[in-house]
Amino acid sequence: MTATVRVLVVDDHPVVRDGLVAMLGAGPGIEVVGSAEDGQEALAMIAEHAPEVVLMDLRMPRLGGVEAIRALRGRGDRTRVLVLTTYDTDREIVGALDAGADGYLLKDARGPELVRAVHDLAAGRPVLVPAALAALTGARQSRPSLSARESEVLRLVADGCTNRAVATRLGIGEATVKTHLVHVYEKLGVGDRASAVRTAWEQGLV
Repeated sequence: MTATVRVLVVDDHPVVRDGLVAMLGAGPGIEVVGSAEDGQEALAMIAEHAPEVVLMDLRMPRLGGVEAIRALRGRGDRTRVLVLTTYDTDREIVGALDAGADGYLLKDARGPELVRAVHDLAAGRPVLVPAALAALTGARQSRPSLSARESEVLRLVADGCTNRAVATRLGIGEATVKTHLVHVYEKLGVGDRASAVRTAWEQGLV
């Protein structure tokens, strides 16, 4: 007998949200424990209801899906997250998966496919549309590789540290910090600090 999977639905469109709740609620072995209209509400409800699977939209007010997933992982919560969205671009897919999403499905999925995806994810099986697999493979092949020290420097820069502050924090010379940043710029194909931080963030390097 299939165990019941507790599910939380997160979507900012009431009609879509209600439709997903009804669809999943009618599916075998699924209990919808609640629904949220944005990532901020979702984080509170996850803490309260402890769902096993969360269906997460990406673009929402207050707190989007990627930010919510990142916050969830940041607090050590390993609730399985299935992104359900209309967006199938590499940037959206890689951003969600890098943040910690466990699966990626498009909103044109039919009811039985969605129910199966929830059960698969709850059982630890991957749920990725072909576009997600292609994007993930491409990202792994093309993503630049930063050294451990370069990553440390870039993380501190992203936190707003000056070169002098970075040098003090890491116990190295300011000239060495500048050298590391030059190497980071070259690897990321950028020419300044702001672009380096933005690019690194988009590629999940910081």
